[in-house]
Amino acid sequence: MNTYSRITHVAVHLPARRQSSAEIEHLLRRSSPSLKLPEGLMRRTFGLHERTVADPGDLPSDLAARAATRVLDATRLHPADIDLLLFAAVSADVREPANAHIVAAKTGLSCPAFDVGNACNGVINALQVADALIRTGQHRRVLIACGESLTRLSRWELTREQLRTGLTSLTGADLGVALLVEVSPEPGITGSVFMANSAGWQAATLYDPHHAPDSPQGLHVDSDALLGSFLGLDDQAAQWLKDQDVDLQAVDLVCLHQPSTPFVHTFCRRMGIDPAQVILTFPHTGNAAAATLPLQLAQAAHRGRLARGQTVVLFGMASGASAAVMLLRW
Repeated sequence: MNTYSRITHVAVHLPARRQSSAEIEHLLRRSSPSLKLPEGLMRRTFGLHERTVADPGDLPSDLAARAATRVLDATRLHPADIDLLLFAAVSADVREPANAHIVAAKTGLSCPAFDVGNACNGVINALQVADALIRTGQHRRVLIACGESLTRLSRWELTREQLRTGLTSLTGADLGVALLVEVSPEPGITGSVFMANSAGWQAATLYDPHHAPDSPQGLHVDSDALLGSFLGLDDQAAQWLKDQDVDLQAVDLVCLHQPSTPFVHTFCRRMGIDPAQVILTFPHTGNAAAATLPLQLAQAAHRGRLARGQTVVLFGMASGASAAVMLLRW
């Protein structure tokens, strides 16, 4: 008998606090008085209305642990029922040890735990790992947790020359998500492909100040270079979907990385996706990084747009550059 894996539950912890685009612009003007910022810049450039902001004392592990606890409560599982915990996020409490251990301690888990890191593709890579470990019989129930505190990467002091690569840092969001992946007699994760263009890694960087102290500090994103680093990867993704006989127009839900609203529209147009198939989360959350795909799944489930047997396509995109496509049957 074949063994498969399936995502059986997804949960989100969204902080109550919101920071409007007008407030972001006000803070930027105050910290960078030399800049002459037009009103409504964040909305026009990114389509951002507001972003979620965590309480000052909350760490990425706190946000992830709250989402993980919601999964356990909703499924009535005990910590001892989880075989493996994977932490996957851009944000982190520590460099040593793995952040997964901190999340495990905060949720009462005693199973093995480790981190999966690949910028904004961390969660979809964690799903790849969970699927492989379940299908090979090593684990039966894997919990994936993600905690992002990206508002703390905001660069408020910018010169005119730095504005092009620094403005994107003001779109990051704070939130926690968690997914439960379990063994299944029927396919849930039905296929996936992963691609990379590592020559484009310099388009978006956040250097470690301990190991690269002479490198530019803070989050730097060259949006044009980053977009260019994905050229060719989208063609590979489209060809793979064609080889799998997947008609995107017939898919029930499409989830994709959302670094801005214009990017979502451009990607949908390029891939032939109906925008109605996508739940747009960016305008009122911000860039949720690795939490973006689970956030869309959770909102779809909450809105009644996910029913057993429906088809879902996940498109992962991350600096590096890396891309992924994963097919799901819910």
